[in-house]
Amino acid sequence: MIKLISFKNCPFVQRVMGALVTKNVPFEIEYIELNNKPQWFLDIAPNGQVPVLITENETVLFESDAIVEYLDDKYAPIEDLSAEQKALDRAWSYQASKHYMPQCGAMGSKDKETFETRLTNLSKAFAKAEGKLGESLFFKGDYISNVDIAWLPLLHRAAVIKAQSGFDMLDGFPKVQKWQSALIESGLTEKTVPHDFVATFSGFYLKNTYLAHVMNGTEEECATGTCSTSSSSCCN
Repeated sequence: MIKLISFKNCPFVQRVMGALVTKNVPFEIEYIELNNKPQWFLDIAPNGQVPVLITENETVLFESDAIVEYLDDKYAPIEDLSAEQKALDRAWSYQASKHYMPQCGAMGSKDKETFETRLTNLSKAFAKAEGKLGESLFFKGDYISNVDIAWLPLLHRAAVIKAQSGFDMLDGFPKVQKWQSALIESGLTEKTVPHDFVATFSGFYLKNTYLAHVMNGTEEECATGTCSTSSSSCCN
């Protein structure tokens, strides 16, 4: 059985898990602490980052884009695609994955000005998706594709933020909101994060951040620079 090495809050890992779950590929998972990476992990991970996937042949794969492409090559693809459509799907998937870290940065902002600046930049990605989406449930139709799996971490985290703090990162993007709801209702989100994800996620992004003050109704206090700081992080 293949093995996935992960950090509980990592969006890149959630994307890989989405591919594994959708393809019905059996796997086991081991979580490590981002701020206390074990030496055995550092010995096998060339970049020192998660996700790392150990294949059935004990080959160590790293970088989420490479791992997702490997899964497509190794196991039955979700759909048969022309070379052109496969390239387009990868491009739209990249539009999501390159915004994982910016979303982490926005969520971890300590003050209103920083948060709004980062959210404005992040919203450009949601605007592109809004312009591309049609009337179907998912990005390309009424089925989950690799593009949906790539966007899943962004949309899922936005849903958790809204549920916990009341702030909607997708405000003004009704098609993206509909897409978000369809993905969550599909059950894929629950299958691609640990059972305590909301708690661990909230510990990173809804404690001593601007969003924490929004949640607690004390955003004005944070806006004046009196909110305390903490070290919040995404996977790196």
